[in-house]
Amino acid sequence: MATDRHGTTLYACTPEGADHLDRAVEALLFFRPEVAAAVEDALAASPESPDAQAFAVYLGVLGTEHTGAAAARARFGRYLAGRDTTALPARERLHLAAAGACLAGDLHGAGDLLEELSLAHPRDVLALFAGHQLDFLTGDAVRLRDRIGGALSAWGRADEHRGPLLGMYAFGLEESGHYRRAEETGLAAVERHPRDVWAVHAVTHTYEMQGRIAEGVAFLDARADDWTRGNYLTVHNWWHYALYALEAGAEETALRVYDAAVHHGESAGLAMELLDAAALLWRMRLAGREEPERWARLADAWAERADPPFYAFNDAHAVMAYVGAGRIAEAERLVDDRRRWLAEDDGDRRSLSNHAMTAEVGLPVCEALVAQGRGDHAAVVELLWPVRRRIQVFGGSHAQRDAVQRTLLESALAAGDHDRARLLLSERDGLRPDSPYNWLGRARLADAIGDAALAAVARGRAEGAAKGLRPAAPGLGPVPDSLS
Repeated sequence: MATDRHGTTLYACTPEGADHLDRAVEALLFFRPEVAAAVEDALAASPESPDAQAFAVYLGVLGTEHTGAAAARARFGRYLAGRDTTALPARERLHLAAAGACLAGDLHGAGDLLEELSLAHPRDVLALFAGHQLDFLTGDAVRLRDRIGGALSAWGRADEHRGPLLGMYAFGLEESGHYRRAEETGLAAVERHPRDVWAVHAVTHTYEMQGRIAEGVAFLDARADDWTRGNYLTVHNWWHYALYALEAGAEETALRVYDAAVHHGESAGLAMELLDAAALLWRMRLAGREEPERWARLADAWAERADPPFYAFNDAHAVMAYVGAGRIAEAERLVDDRRRWLAEDDGDRRSLSNHAMTAEVGLPVCEALVAQGRGDHAAVVELLWPVRRRIQVFGGSHAQRDAVQRTLLESALAAGDHDRARLLLSERDGLRPDSPYNWLGRARLADAIGDAALAAVARGRAEGAAKGLRPAAPGLGPVPDSLS
């Protein structure tokens, strides 16, 4: 039988199929679009290969596109029809079981199966990558870290793919709060492979979470040729760039990035890109800046998708778009649809990961976003306060979920709920004491309680912090040429 580049035996796979699988894994690790064609080539060369079949399923599910999952489900069903999988080797059986769990909507179960696979086969890169992405989609920060950390000892320092594993590990370290270690690990990965965009993304997150905005912009500027083209993370990393600009008070720069890279007439309409667009405009809306034309185009793009209940994190961003565009009725229709879906008496449905995500966090978040659009800030606080410490249940990163946390803070301030606003600001200050946004929030709270002196000091600190970010961040002037 053929083996992959790491010495793993590939059942029912020809040497040609193995070559294509190696090519597909390489593209997958660096988020290159050619991964899809490479998997199709592997399937054509070795249609009986469990690895190739599972790979196709992971591609269909991990992008959180319900159409991609449906197509993968149909092909996988044809492959399994009349097939006895019990005779397969254990590794291959686990891959097929994990793929089946993904298609059944049991993302947590799929992650468990891939973790079991990695116990005996820590050099199965596909299992590690797919498991890592499932941990991200389900908001499991500890396993996002430890799934990769537990396998790294099986990879020598000379192994070419140790680099992208370090990039994955860095993201897990960051999401579990080990920022300095995450930065160190992510930079080591980028040093090995400058075009490792997941590692670039991980380092970018570490600067975001520590409020080291100038360093983050300088890092992205210096590596623009490595991450701004030819990969699936280009839009998301530009989104991070725009967040840096917003933090520094450079709203026009953020909007230029939005128009040129995040959402425009040539955008593909993928959920992972549309949610970045919604999250960016929502932050601007919370800061008092309305962008009706941009919101209208974005809401149209979400409406065109007409997503069924599939991934609660996406639902929340669709609701943001409808509310931002002033289309409250459409937001309410989506919320009502998800409420009905949860209420339907279907035992099988309750095993879906998205069912729990929607029930525990997704639905209250969507309801709160609608309430925010209606100006009912007390309702926003009532809905979000109980879920604020477990919002990770519906996936995403700390940076992404901060749009919801800011919604809670803004509504607490608007509702005159001074005690909660004070507590929320104190929590934020402890993590990012130099954040202009946090200081502006403190100034508004001081205004509300009649402490003019504190308000003046806080505004001064906010202005100084914002100015302090700009000189060391050249990208906050003209947007880099790669956007032109």
